[in-house]
Amino acid sequence: ILTVTDASGNSSMCSASVTVVDSIPPTVLCQPATIYLDASGNANITAADIDGGSGDNVGITSLTASQTAFDCADVGANEVTLIALDAYGNSDSCITVVTVLDTIAPNVVCQNITISLGENGTATITGAQLNGGSNDNCGVLTFSTSTTTFSSVGSYTVVLTVTDASGNSSTCTATVDV
Repeated sequence: ILTVTDASGNSSMCSASVTVVDSIPPTVLCQPATIYLDASGNANITAADIDGGSGDNVGITSLTASQTAFDCADVGANEVTLIALDAYGNSDSCITVVTVLDTIAPNVVCQNITISLGENGTATITGAQLNGGSNDNCGVLTFSTSTTTFSSVGSYTVVLTVTDASGNSSTCTATVDV
């Protein structure tokens, strides 16, 4: 209600509606995050994990991230968008980097093998021949051995090294009977 009074003391009143509008978007501040894959090859974040202190003059009603679930295919740097929304529908966003790391070494399993010397008096093995069912949370493995070529009959201890795509490795020993 508005009341107006003149210098002579005469007054008049009227009513008016005042609509308060918030047209100011939130201030969104991102921060990078580093996460680690678990034994199943998965990792998750929440929007709060990449929020660097976002704010709004009337308060933020929701924070969302464009991606929250990560797996072996996401190892490395991933751009993720953080979106803030206030009660009046104003929004803003920023982009940050979520770095996904695989630090879990493979579970290495060796098996003993028997090989025969060839016509030239030598025998060659590969790491895959010593692999007895090794596995990893991200599945891609390479195999290498401490010795690959044999030229005399006997029993040899050979080290098998199993390495995953992220460079994590484990070793075991196997017996090669020639």
